[in-house]
Amino acid sequence: MKRLIIFICFLGGFSSLIFAQSAPPYDMSHREAYAVFSDAVRNGDHEMALKFGKWMLEAKPRELEGHQSFSLDRQFDRLIRVYTEMAEDARDPSEKTAHLQKALDIFDLTFETFTKDEIDYFQWNYRKGRFYQDHRRNLNDGMQKALEYYEIIFEMDPERFTKMADGYFAQILMTNYASNGQKDKAFAMIEEVEDYAPELLRIVIHETREKLFDSPEERIVFLESQLKDAEGGEEEALLIQLSELYEETGQREKSAETAEKLYDLNPDYENTRKVTDIYLSRGDYRTALGFLQEMLSKTPSEKEQKETTLEIAETYQLLGNLRSAREYARLAIQMDRDWGDSYIRMAAIYASAINYCTEGRTLGRDDRTVYWLVLDYLEKAKESDPSLQSVANRRIQSFTPVLPSSEDKFFRGWEDGDNLQIDSSVGECYAWIDETVTVR
Repeated sequence: MKRLIIFICFLGGFSSLIFAQSAPPYDMSHREAYAVFSDAVRNGDHEMALKFGKWMLEAKPRELEGHQSFSLDRQFDRLIRVYTEMAEDARDPSEKTAHLQKALDIFDLTFETFTKDEIDYFQWNYRKGRFYQDHRRNLNDGMQKALEYYEIIFEMDPERFTKMADGYFAQILMTNYASNGQKDKAFAMIEEVEDYAPELLRIVIHETREKLFDSPEERIVFLESQLKDAEGGEEEALLIQLSELYEETGQREKSAETAEKLYDLNPDYENTRKVTDIYLSRGDYRTALGFLQEMLSKTPSEKEQKETTLEIAETYQLLGNLRSAREYARLAIQMDRDWGDSYIRMAAIYASAINYCTEGRTLGRDDRTVYWLVLDYLEKAKESDPSLQSVANRRIQSFTPVLPSSEDKFFRGWEDGDNLQIDSSVGECYAWIDETVTVR
């Protein structure tokens, strides 16, 4: 930054030679020349404005008789505007650049003439940077010089700079650091501005930070360092990112530990979900079931509620508690009778019942009748949700060989269309089912 300021002052040293007109034309008084200058500026008469205004750049009058509100830096500003408008009107590129350079010379003269107590150095440096940015096509290295001035005002007042234009200029400077491989500067800037960055800039900060890391491991190291002093919402946000990164890099134990910290910090639906998934992945279904029950009371929508309900049914099934599994599968059906997954789950529960009841023995004729019930639910799944047709058909095909045969129906006297009760009459193990099927 010191190098840039010295450069500004160096240029400013030549400014008095560039604008060598210490007195108004035609021996006019300062007051008379100022009046002509002001009228010319208001009327857009650029040549007249320069003819009767340039003397102020050399004479630098701090006061003007009869004009109590006279401000010299305001006149410098008006002359910059005159040269800028002349550049915009010029068709010849070289002429356009010459006018812009004159305006830049006045910027330099401003820094030479006024102290930091007399003018807002932050604002003037910003305006010069913006001037370079707006006219970058006609000024050599215009955008690079604009960035140099943005860097100056960032160092002057990081918070003021960050909040300017809803974070637009901070975004320009930060993305420039990132795109040019200046990672240290980019990270330092992010750390400096993140606390008071506007919402749009926060999004850019997140995206920029992601691009700065060469690997997930490098990002983990950074987030872990940030976690040491984090509290509240910031701590939770960091833990969420770390949990995902640990999972991505195969650090499952660390991912689990982080998910549990998140749950302790804020046991909302999302964090309870993370802990639940950990125990499900470990095969600890009993512990997972407790968290699933907790999730059910926190579900943010009907969709999550029915999905959690069916997941509880599946977990009870994995634990071998088929009655409770059916209870929750039926509850899911009541929530949405057009949701085919709940019928698929009911079919799976009854298929599990057959496996449980015939464990250690041969599948009997009466056991086979329960498969009719399994098929009934698979058919309901297809009817309620056509997208499940292929899934249901594959399962129906897999169960077809174990359905009661013609011989079984002959020996039991079952006729197609007859109703059969699946209960203790089939076997004591099936008493809890208590549903009716049709012989097919």
